[in-house]
Parts: sequence; C-alpha cells; structure tokens
Amino acid sequence: MVIKEAILDIMATRRSQYPADGKPEFLLVGRSNVGKSSFINAVVSRKNLAYTSARPGKTQTLNFYNINNGQFYLIDVPGYGYAMVDKKTQAKFGMMIEEYLEKRQELKRVFMLIDFRMKPTEDDILMYNFLKYYNLPVTVIATKADKVSGSKKEKNLKEILTTLDLVVGDDLVVFSSVTKLGVKDVLKKIEDLVGQ
Repeated sequence: MVIKEAILDIMATRRSQYPADGKPEFLLVGRSNVGKSSFINAVVSRKNLAYTSARPGKTQTLNFYNINNGQFYLIDVPGYGYAMVDKKTQAKFGMMIEEYLEKRQELKRVFMLIDFRMKPTEDDILMYNFLKYYNLPVTVIATKADKVSGSKKEKNLKEILTTLDLVVGDDLVVFSSVTKLGVKDVLKKIEDLVGQ
C-alpha cells in the first residue's frame, strides 16, 4: 500500500461528529508518550502530520486522519495513564472512547501501542481487556524498538506476550518510527482489511 495523501480531517468529541462516509477505520490507543504521533507519521511517511509533544496528554479529541482521500481513517484518541490529567477529564476521555467503540461498524482493527522497553503497565492490561470486552481485533504495536538492545529484545517480547496473554487472532508488531521497523507490517495489515 502506498500512502499518497494524509490529512487531519475531523476532531470529534461525540458520535454526531464522526465521518459518515462508511470508510474503514483503524483506532490507535496507548499511554500518553508511548509514541502514537510518531507512529502515525511513520506509517503515512510524513514528518509532522501528527504533532509530537513534549507534554504528554495533549490529544483531547478523537482525531480522524483521512488517508488517501477517503480510502481509510487512522484515529488517534487521548492517551491513558497520564497523571497530570485530572480524574474528571480522564473520565470524559474514557466515555468518549467507549462511545466510539460501542457501535462503530467501520472499525476494522485497533492498534494498541505499548513501550517495547518495559513490561506492560496495569493501564495497558486494563485497556487490552477493555478491547476484548468489545470483541475487537487488536494488533499490539511495541514502539521504540530502536532503543532496545539485541540481547533484551527476546526477553521483552516474551514479557509482553505473557503479561497481555493475547487471544487467538490478535498479534504483535515490533515497531520503530526511527528505523521504520514494522511500518510495512502495519501497512500490509491495513491493506488486507481495507480490501475486505
């Protein structure tokens, strides 16, 4: 799949604002500062389509990125597990994401980003279980792989798979926005699902 065009199309806070064109959608979830913006930029081959921020917790809406003039959407949602966002705002984010997940027929797959350098957090486990509650297919994206030395890769991989205990049909892609490791795998996954 070749990405020729990518724009931030819609910033939504409720269902009535979602795109109504019925195109396939791919949701990105992950802790604040796990590298969602870098993931988007790497996948669509743009330097700063999604803005990476030094201040985690910056995304406060569901951001629909329109790819290849409506071929599909990548959707970035507020990150979880960021202590500086107050409880009321966190609850609002949770409701916003839940409203999207409940009845969104267009959603083809969730890309759940976790930091390859560390064991999945309690928040990561909760998020994975939350997605499974809705029976959603998940690809775990282990980001920042360029920062993990060769000897640790196998150990970290095993730790992630053991901790999250992926169900049949879910999978994992080791990813780096710096070296572009895993970008082709993600695009192939999207291409297979967009074609259906």
